[in-house]
Amino acid sequence: MFIDRVKMNVKAGKGGDGIVAFRHEKYVAYGGPSGGDGGNGGDVIFVADSNQSTLLDLRFHRRVKAEDGGNGKTKKMHGADGRDHIVKVPIGTLIKDVKSGRMLADLTQNDQRAVIAKGGKGGRGNWHFRTSKNTAPQFSETGQAGEDREIEVELKLLADVGLVGFPSVGKSTLLSVVTKAKPEIADYHFTTITPNLGVVQVKDGRNFVMADLPGLIEGASQGKGLGHQFLRHIERCRVIVHVIDMGANDGRDPLRDYEIINAELGQYAYRLLERPQIVVANKMDLDGAKENLVRFQRAYPKVEVFEATTLIAEGLDAVLYRAADLLKTTPTFPLFSDEENQDEGVVYRFEAKEAPFTITKLADHEWEVSGPEIERNFSMKKLSNEEDVMRFARRMRKLNVDEALRNAGCVDGDTVVICQVEFVFED
Repeated sequence: MFIDRVKMNVKAGKGGDGIVAFRHEKYVAYGGPSGGDGGNGGDVIFVADSNQSTLLDLRFHRRVKAEDGGNGKTKKMHGADGRDHIVKVPIGTLIKDVKSGRMLADLTQNDQRAVIAKGGKGGRGNWHFRTSKNTAPQFSETGQAGEDREIEVELKLLADVGLVGFPSVGKSTLLSVVTKAKPEIADYHFTTITPNLGVVQVKDGRNFVMADLPGLIEGASQGKGLGHQFLRHIERCRVIVHVIDMGANDGRDPLRDYEIINAELGQYAYRLLERPQIVVANKMDLDGAKENLVRFQRAYPKVEVFEATTLIAEGLDAVLYRAADLLKTTPTFPLFSDEENQDEGVVYRFEAKEAPFTITKLADHEWEVSGPEIERNFSMKKLSNEEDVMRFARRMRKLNVDEALRNAGCVDGDTVVICQVEFVFED
């Protein structure tokens, strides 16, 4: 089964917690704090693998999670780092963030790697917080959470030359003749429902990858027929071979077919019509083919046309030589504009600073403080002793939470909810 698009969830490992510990060694005076740091959480890494050809494996593994980091140990020993989770995908795979639509990776080379979800940093042990005033700190940090993302994984075949044309014009036959590929060939429309790849060996020693892509119909750029399922795979092709049934075997007009296919390519994104195009006049052995070719050349005198009969491999050498020549001079067409990749640099904008927290009145004398900054600073299991509580209170005061509550109308004795935990406000 050919699967070329999958949505999935990836979650990196959480960083391990630092611990509170003290040395208790014989003959060692003033042992002091010795709580070790937590290990870093594992990353979720996607790797391009030439042995993969479809995203079928990911269809049955929609949720991927890396290993959490280990907690710190005594004697300042560092917790173990979490193991990375490696996901192998075919060459030509794109990975996008569903929420933002931003491209995270474009894997076009074998063994190319991309970190899609970064593991959380491990928390520091209590020995980091020793000062001249506090020689025995009872505080340590919790590990940071790993990145959690909804992503879309999409495969766009890495082919140099793409075959386009209406169904049953001879694209699959052409591919089977010039390569060792074995596409399904039959006398009915839409025989090819998944792309097929083959390596073409030109007689002068040059070679390139050719893709037989599902047939287009009118309206394909809006998703009709196989629509976008086909068009996404031609985006990487540098040369297009347009196969036309000059014999008009199905009663269609070859000129009209040519116009419709080019119109669909022009309406699709990624500048498909800017790619050099080779027109193959196929089925020239049929009655009426010569007359149709004359009509075509009169209508399009500047279009280079190669006569061929793919069924008996006649006239195809010239097509392959021409494709190889064009590939030598045709650059790669980028799939994404500079604006879409501007996150690679630093962009400064004048934007209003987002409030670190919000205060909501739940009821009379009941308030809630929420926000990402509050959640980062709050951890229930790190409020296990007085020092932890005082440190959290100082952090809230530094964020001006106390003043904001007073300005909102909070008074002594009111209930304040932080991360679903209730506190009593005291001015």
